Amino acid sequence: MSQKIYVGNLPFTASEEEVERLFAAHGEVISCSLPNDRETGRPRGFGFIEMAQGDAAKAIAALDRSDFGGRTLTVNEARPREDRGGGGSRFGGGGRY
Repeated sequence: MSQKIYVGNLPFTASEEEVERLFAAHGEVISCSLPNDRETGRPRGFGFIEMAQGDAAKAIAALDRSDFGGRTLTVNEARPREDRGGGGSRFGGGGRY
C-alpha cells in the first residue's frame, strides 16, 4: 500500500527530479508532483510524493524540518483536501443579485 506525502516550503527553483532524488534516498518513489499556479504558471512552493507506506514514514521522519535549497522543509502525511464549499454566488445564497 502507498502513502501520499505533502512537502512544503520548497524552493521555487526545485524540479520534480531534484525532489524525487531527495525522497528516493529513503525508499522507492512511486510519483512526484509539484503543482504550478494556474494563472502565472510558476511553481507554488509545495508538492506531493507517493511512496510505499514504510518508506513514506522513514522519509517523513528524516526530511521534516531539513534544509533543501536554503529552505526548511515541512514534510508530513498528505491529508485529503477539504471541501471549500465553492459553487454558489459570490454574494452568498440564492444566486440572485
